[in-house]
Parts: sequence; structure tokens; C-alpha cells
Amino acid sequence: MSRIIGVEQSLTNIEDALKAQGFEVIQLRNEEDAKKCDACIITGQDRDVMGISDPVMEGPVIDANGLSANEVVERVQKYFH
Repeated sequence: MSRIIGVEQSLTNIEDALKAQGFEVIQLRNEEDAKKCDACIITGQDRDVMGISDPVMEGPVIDANGLSANEVVERVQKYFH
């Protein structure tokens, strides 16, 4: 089963890295997008604006601030494996 990872629109390098590892990626634009995801990747600054600081989803919300694309992919893989 493919995991759906929501990625904030500005994080295109992370989006590309996740796709390369076989994850299905959607861009996060609002809380409804977050509800469709198994995990969300955000920059941290939009956490409350996007409405995903509240538990609207079961999976992790990963703050990519200060992390490389590879580090984010590793965190996602650890969560699901």
C-alpha cells in the first residue's frame, strides 16, 4: 500500500525526494489536504495557519525546518517501517 505524504508547497526538494523513494505525494494547501495524508511535512512556520497542529490526522507532522531532504525522507521511512 502506498503511503500518502502531504508536503507544504514550498518544499519541492523534499517532495521530489519522497517521490523518488516511492511515496505518493500531495501538496498541502489546507486542513482537508492534511486529512488525506499518512504524514505531513511542513516548514514549521505554517503549522497553525494550515490547521494541522491539531490532531486532524493519525500520522506524524514532521517539521522540515533545518533538515535536508534526505533527513526528512529518513524520518518518514522510520515511521512507516
